[in-house]
Amino acid sequence: MTHDFQTMGGIERPARYTGGEWGSVTKDKAGVDVRFAFCFPDTYEIGMSNLGMRILYHLINGRGDAWCERVFAPWHDMEGLMRASGTPLAALESGDPVRSFDLVGFTAQYEMGYTNMLNMLDLAGIPLYAKDRGEGDPLVLGGGPCVCNPEPIADFLDFILIGEGEEAVHEIIDLYAGWKRSGRPGGREGFLRGLCGVGGVYVPRFYDVAYDGDGTVAGVWPNVPFAPERVVKRVVADLDAAFFPTSQVVPYVSAVHDRIALELFRGCAHGCRFCQACFIYRPVRERSVGTLIGQASRLIDQTGYEELSLVSLSTGDYCALGGLVEGLSRLASRSGVSIAFPSLRIDSHTSGMMGKSDAVRRGGLTLAPEAGSQRLRDVISKGVTEADMMKSADIAFGSGYGSIKLYFMLGLPTEADEDVEAIADLAAKVLRRHAEADPAAKAKGADLTVSTSFFVPKPFTPFQWVPQIGVGEMARRRRLLKDSIKSRRIAYKWHDERVSVVEAALARGDRRLSAVLAKALSLGCKFDAWSDSFDYAKWERAFGECGLEMGFFAARERGGNEVLPWDHIDMGVGKGYLAGELRKAMEGIPSGGCMGGCRGCGAQRLAGCLYAGEPSAGRPADGPEGGWAGA
Repeated sequence: MTHDFQTMGGIERPARYTGGEWGSVTKDKAGVDVRFAFCFPDTYEIGMSNLGMRILYHLINGRGDAWCERVFAPWHDMEGLMRASGTPLAALESGDPVRSFDLVGFTAQYEMGYTNMLNMLDLAGIPLYAKDRGEGDPLVLGGGPCVCNPEPIADFLDFILIGEGEEAVHEIIDLYAGWKRSGRPGGREGFLRGLCGVGGVYVPRFYDVAYDGDGTVAGVWPNVPFAPERVVKRVVADLDAAFFPTSQVVPYVSAVHDRIALELFRGCAHGCRFCQACFIYRPVRERSVGTLIGQASRLIDQTGYEELSLVSLSTGDYCALGGLVEGLSRLASRSGVSIAFPSLRIDSHTSGMMGKSDAVRRGGLTLAPEAGSQRLRDVISKGVTEADMMKSADIAFGSGYGSIKLYFMLGLPTEADEDVEAIADLAAKVLRRHAEADPAAKAKGADLTVSTSFFVPKPFTPFQWVPQIGVGEMARRRRLLKDSIKSRRIAYKWHDERVSVVEAALARGDRRLSAVLAKALSLGCKFDAWSDSFDYAKWERAFGECGLEMGFFAARERGGNEVLPWDHIDMGVGKGYLAGELRKAMEGIPSGGCMGGCRGCGAQRLAGCLYAGEPSAGRPADGPEGGWAGA
């Protein structure tokens, strides 16, 4: 983004806006057919930590006919300067206005970033609503985990890619380049018609939404014969063959995750019932040790980073983790790079493996029991006992970890006060284990942190039907936990309950929420994921002025036969399977992970799954596509 630096006095971190970093890609724009603006709806530091952006940026730039450039949301101070001077939002690499690009793509990582997406369109001078864009405007697309329910932002996007993008993005660019060279036959509409033949692409204008008298969705149906009734997500079947960048942009400003990220596998075999990522990223697919060692070696040589992080939903489940760490340790010892395990499940196997290498970085460790009582952990199918956690704490303290954070969720389905108080009891037990491992620990300050967020029911999970508790009840349970923690050596941190209510409403919303998002933006809602920018009163006003209630989307139990706003999207896991998991949850029956045998969730039909096979004994295969009959 090109600016006159003499006018940037008072701008926080101006290096966010300069571009020109090591590893960034510049091209002759006259020599490419397609220009792609990759927009991340948060600050530079957050966006530069996103692995998906790193992958697609280098993948697109590996083509001779396309140039992908990065665009981030300007912070409040820079936005004020831009609006005062009439400077439009521009891309980092060329400094060209975003509105001059062919394709403008947003990644929706978090519902609370929706208003930033709209604000970036406004700053770029691109009409917010897809229906208002003309032939001279860029085509705006969306992707990322939040588009598994695309409806709240559907009116703003010309098209949406559901699922993984490494293969689909080539098909989209190929189609666009051919359409452009042919003289743009049929205009925007002609290109969008062609996209309906690309797997995983959803074009909202080709679908109508109907509502019943009670405000629930009656259905989402194609209004043209060439649009599929259900859009099936894209899945990359072979991760060894999939593109992965062996160079990356090294930011001037320290990113949140300022290190090499090595993706071991996709998917998760544990099946925690609250976790959306566990279900929408299935099936489970791994990269081989040889592929990972080769990628790590090239990334170390290209970037100069001193830390390498192993990335996945549950790193400890990688089948050949011991061999991988041994190989990476040898590589690290030659290069002086340390290895970080942000998602590692600590047990005797992994601790022994980690102890083999001085390259493994030790510091704070996060364990996620999620619930304080075993009863509630069975409800969510966490698959962790108190004995497991005590063993993990012993191993961690014995392996040199100096502090532990325990992460929990409040407001989980069926939670009672005794479950909340059990969190404090569990934390006290872990603290006692620390004192036993380190007698000097009592003289130190807080070395155990309890961190809580509030349960948000998400699409494509077994809990997609259940209500969220209200904001007042959330505050009461938070206070109950705070009062139940007696030791000064236990610090308590919590996520704002009001943010969780808005998040739930947006996560389970339908297409009517586009009006709410536009109104919220007009009221000044931006950077809502940041506590100092979030304003709950403005969100309440936005819903109210649009004639909608937040609680209708967040706090209402969905009926078993109710059409869900995202039912026309197929993420692989069957609705019948999810309904069966909800029934088991209400009975307090854990399911166990996929490692004990295939559970028949349905995702294996999209690509080969590491745990695919006959459904395990006692578990039915994926049932009918209906909902659940209640608990």
